[in-house]
Amino acid sequence: MPEFPITPVWINGQPNNRLPVNDRGLAYGDGVFETLRIVSGQPFLARLHWQRLQQSCERLAIPLDIELVIDEVSRFLQQCQAPNAILKLIVTRGSGGRGYNPEDCQNPTRCLSLHPLPQRKTNPAICGARVTPCQLQLGRSALAGIKHLNRLEQVLARSEWQGANWDEGVVCDFDGYLIEGTMSNLFMVTRDGRLLTPDLSRCGVAGVCRAFILEQADSLGLITKTGFYPATLLDSAEITEVFLCNSVNAVWPVIEYAEQLWPIGPVTIRIRDYLLKELKKLEE
Repeated sequence: MPEFPITPVWINGQPNNRLPVNDRGLAYGDGVFETLRIVSGQPFLARLHWQRLQQSCERLAIPLDIELVIDEVSRFLQQCQAPNAILKLIVTRGSGGRGYNPEDCQNPTRCLSLHPLPQRKTNPAICGARVTPCQLQLGRSALAGIKHLNRLEQVLARSEWQGANWDEGVVCDFDGYLIEGTMSNLFMVTRDGRLLTPDLSRCGVAGVCRAFILEQADSLGLITKTGFYPATLLDSAEITEVFLCNSVNAVWPVIEYAEQLWPIGPVTIRIRDYLLKELKKLEE
């Protein structure tokens, strides 16, 4: 029996599951979204989610009242009374006439929906994830870093291993540099213990969990470096650990990628367990 036989949905602070056909999120993908893990009725990494949402809307010139959104999320979660779930928050520019000009759109649409946690046969956070390289390559984008609604590249990349026993896929750009997973960010640990993650200034999504790890690196005793790393780096002896992260799954150690095998190493375990402790704080 699914946890939510009927998915709870609010639009603009009221129970509703219908959007007008002229909503710009539907017409042009003109908007952004956040996917939040809910633990004991509270959003995990909430501060970073609100920060990214506000910054993304500012970059797109969507006039969002972030305090209104936070209040709506709080009331929505209280009404749903689902202690452990996934909250999807979508903000579109709102409704407007045909054409790209957004000049008259000053009333963003806010959509909230609650979903069950993913169910998997094994837990990649504990057992490790099996990952495949994707054929799809990402082009440079003026929207780099933003979690906007135009996610067709991720849809196509994820479609590459339908029916295959992979947990995630890694995507590169057209220059052959590592970027991210289809739904996650990528970290690599070098032989001398440095923590590497791809530069996302040209394409990709700057994830909330990635931001948290980089923010907490000093307290974890880690030296981090963001840069442009070729896919061939994963084939080299320089890399001793690899992991993926997002705010729903936290950390997934990568144990297999193409023909490469890695152990679940001490740096990955340290970061994974640190995030698990943060999750447990919400349960107390």
